[in-house]
Amino acid sequence: MSGEGLSHGFPGTGPLFSALDFSFTSGDLVGVTGPSGSGKSTLLSLLAGGELPREGRVVREGIGSIGWVFQNPYGVPRRTALDHVSLPMLARGLRRREADEQARQVLSRFSLDAVASRTFGALSGGEAQRLMLARAVAKSPDLLLVDEPTAQLDPIATETVNAVLGELAGQQMIVVVATHDPDTADACSARLDLGHHAGA
Repeated sequence: MSGEGLSHGFPGTGPLFSALDFSFTSGDLVGVTGPSGSGKSTLLSLLAGGELPREGRVVREGIGSIGWVFQNPYGVPRRTALDHVSLPMLARGLRRREADEQARQVLSRFSLDAVASRTFGALSGGEAQRLMLARAVAKSPDLLLVDEPTAQLDPIATETVNAVLGELAGQQMIVVVATHDPDTADACSARLDLGHHAGA
């Protein structure tokens, strides 16, 4: 997918960013950085098609499905971590046993083996955020958008989530992470700095 000459802003304001060009391919893990108010979350919305750019265009060639991970983890409080990851697989037609088996493999990748049977409401902030990433990956999207994944976390949880993000590079998807955290950006294999494209 690519962006060509993107500029965007909101009524009554100047552009957040302008003349933005980029090209992402499957396996890319891109950190979107920039000061507060530079349009990081807005760019994710443009990539998803939730908003149209003021100028330019987004080309989603090869993008059939899109996943989102928001900065505030959300889930069903009484459902287990395993249930949250199994559900997308059940929705694709897998039987319960097979879905649970694959879900456990995904949870293991995110170091969540020990909390598979714990309810969402009993998870720590870092565990809940990693679970949201695991659930999104389980859906096998072509494009995964992650918005400020460590904004609400303490330093230890942030380090764990950043390590998980780093492991997403090279997967069969494009992963775009909006972040203000330099360590999170460093976990990415490429960077798009909106501070260099601030609107005039």
